[in-house]
Amino acid sequence: MKLRKIGNNVLLSICDVEVLGKTLREGKIVFKVSEEFYRGEEVDIEEAIAMIENSTIVNMVGKNVVQKAVEKGYVHPEAILEIEGVPHAQIVKL
Repeated sequence: MKLRKIGNNVLLSICDVEVLGKTLREGKIVFKVSEEFYRGEEVDIEEAIAMIENSTIVNMVGKNVVQKAVEKGYVHPEAILEIEGVPHAQIVKL
């Protein structure tokens, strides 16, 4: 989990540890789960998902984290993009 403040926004990046550093490809999509963007504090999934409440922009990648965000009502299942079988979701609070 990586949390940073950018202007008036709080950006939260969360990924499952097993996809960190990987590059996912599907069709014309090339998605790098970069360590620079996602690596931060290693926390349990409940703590990471709880941080969504205080964030204005959230990027998440991985089956565990995206599924937990769906279960908690933060992400609608139809808003999930799968890249090489790995779920990716974003939240932007305006």
